[in-house]
Amino acid sequence: ATTAPRIPPTRLALHHFDVSYSLQLKDLWPSVRAGLLCEQKYGALLNNFSPVDHVMQELELLNATDFVSEAPKKMQRSQRGAEEAGRGESGSQEGSGEGRTVIQAEVSPPLRASLSSNIKCYTFPRGDITRFRPARPDALGLLDYYLMDAASLLPVLALNVQPDEFVLDLCAAPGGKTLALLQTGVCGHLTANDVSISRTKRLYQILRSYVPKEIRETVSVTSCDGRDWGQLEGGTFHKVLVDVPCTTDRHSVTEEDNNIFHKRRTKERQLLPMLQLQLLMAGILATKPGGEVVYSTCSLSPLQNECVIE
Repeated sequence: ATTAPRIPPTRLALHHFDVSYSLQLKDLWPSVRAGLLCEQKYGALLNNFSPVDHVMQELELLNATDFVSEAPKKMQRSQRGAEEAGRGESGSQEGSGEGRTVIQAEVSPPLRASLSSNIKCYTFPRGDITRFRPARPDALGLLDYYLMDAASLLPVLALNVQPDEFVLDLCAAPGGKTLALLQTGVCGHLTANDVSISRTKRLYQILRSYVPKEIRETVSVTSCDGRDWGQLEGGTFHKVLVDVPCTTDRHSVTEEDNNIFHKRRTKERQLLPMLQLQLLMAGILATKPGGEVVYSTCSLSPLQNECVIE
């Protein structure tokens, strides 16, 4: 046992994904695999509590764009191109362009929500691996943007918070999604919960670094077991975000530290779908009748996604 070679958890994770995801994704898996193993690209979530006009100009000069506002435009252009191609194939003639009807694209719920969102997140184009500079403080000491995986904003956009709604972020730490929810500027009250006290400290740190004191006072930060939330405050929130602990696929194939594929964490990993189910049930119970729940992971696993929902 002492001389046998130890297999690092990143290699165990990649082997596990090669077996399961290749069956699930088939021909797509090689490109998804390459994406997981590439260096992570970040987005810069602008801090609306800090003057951002000069930051936007700076980022646009670097060829970064706000993906939140660009995505619906791209979808509309794509839809328009498809419509025009269809008209061309049917042999119809376009005149001078007068009276042309523009077909508006059917936008998916997360992007439809973003049309009225105050959230701005800048990313570099595909293939551009430029790194953002570290965030800088303004005159009041608030940092100008928060670097995060831009895909992490999709659950927040899908939640589509409306003015004065009570919102619960059930598994909030380290705090990127909580910060994004505050950037909407419409939360009536926001509760950010995480079972880990050490991770909750990180959440407090982010709030102090990005959010003015008077706004922070509208946020309740708690460290409860999220599975019990339905019993603690049942039926009180208009919107609940349940962004559950998961295998965190990119982290699992790139980072040895705190890797859930470490052999000591096998049982914990096997029990993840049950934990996720319990958290989702608690989130549903915490929601008012007619309210909405968004369930999200950063895993490709059907066991942690579709199966939990089913």
